[in-house]
Amino acid sequence: MPRLRHYDNLGTARFVTFTCFRRHRYLTTQIARDIVLAGVSHLRSYRHIRILGWVVMPEHVHLVLMPPDGCALGDAIGRFKAWTSRKILSDPAYTGRVLRRDDGRRALWQRRCYDHNCRTQDVVREKINYCHLNPVKRELVRHPSDWPWSSYNWYRGEGQIVLAIDGLEL
Repeated sequence: MPRLRHYDNLGTARFVTFTCFRRHRYLTTQIARDIVLAGVSHLRSYRHIRILGWVVMPEHVHLVLMPPDGCALGDAIGRFKAWTSRKILSDPAYTGRVLRRDDGRRALWQRRCYDHNCRTQDVVREKINYCHLNPVKRELVRHPSDWPWSSYNWYRGEGQIVLAIDGLEL
């Protein structure tokens, strides 16, 4: 398979999407979501990546990030996926439900991720709104504020905040 190219060091925010292996709904438990959000917090703390927006869906994650200069985002996301995989798949609740790759290894995430360089603030806002509307579009909730696993409530200053973000000051 050809390698996907990631364009780092452009000074732009990035919209990143990664999906669970074969779109399996691994992210439906509180434990799994908490592990994913802990991984996002780790990106902020140890990789110095600013979190601008996010949503955790049952089988995929969208992030709007602002990586610092010199950050290889593909490597950071790869390490995030490896760490969250180990944590989530070691949870006894997943025994017997874990899908395996052709080589027999357990799999949580698809091998690749999609990323998009957001060249303007308007595009950044568009991607954040996309994150917030994703649960509504998928008919999981009627209003974005009803989905606690996104940055929507942080932006609106309402409801319980599961993971604070760094805001839009680019």
